[in-house]
Amino acid sequence: MRGLEELGRVRLSPHFYMRDFLHSEIGSLYGIPNIPEHPDRAIEMGRALCETLLDPLTETFGRIAIRSGYRSPTLNRFGNENGLNCARNDANIGSHIWDLGEGDQRGACTSLVIPWFADRYAAGRDWRDLAWWMHDHLDYSEMYFFPKLCGMNLSYRARPLRTISSYIAPKGLLLRAGAEPGEALEDRRARYADFPPFRGIVYP
Repeated sequence: MRGLEELGRVRLSPHFYMRDFLHSEIGSLYGIPNIPEHPDRAIEMGRALCETLLDPLTETFGRIAIRSGYRSPTLNRFGNENGLNCARNDANIGSHIWDLGEGDQRGACTSLVIPWFADRYAAGRDWRDLAWWMHDHLDYSEMYFFPKLCGMNLSYRARPLRTISSYIAPKGLLLRAGAEPGEALEDRRARYADFPPFRGIVYP
């Protein structure tokens, strides 16, 4: 218990602690501990995720809501085998499983909602406005958008893939790894001209 308490208190970045990413509804419901097998690796990848992606989002849009973060291999395997929206472990290494993998396979993913944009999405705003803003401002690896609240899976890797996919219409692959956007920069910028200034929120 003491070790898990200390792990949860590890500060990953100015805005996030490890505890923010350890809650699991699957773990809570089925009594499966969500504890990293290699805490130092999980902290390293979580820190990179927060500093590279989540802090800039917070400092632009205000609070972001973390839906799901780290998953232990045991918990993720259970979720996959029981149809609980978890990919296979080998597909989730460097994604929700932060503490496994080597070289280019290392990384971290979190599922999140940006309330500022969720309100506008509910009023009919195109999810691609946010996708292109993130493409033009963040060093992400993968984005995958979902219909509820325009939530997304957002991934960090040291060597990013730079892919964008969605379950929201138009469904499928918006940007393939290594490809250039199908919209010109000026057209992309017009989509998000009313967005808040990048990292414009100065917290005390």
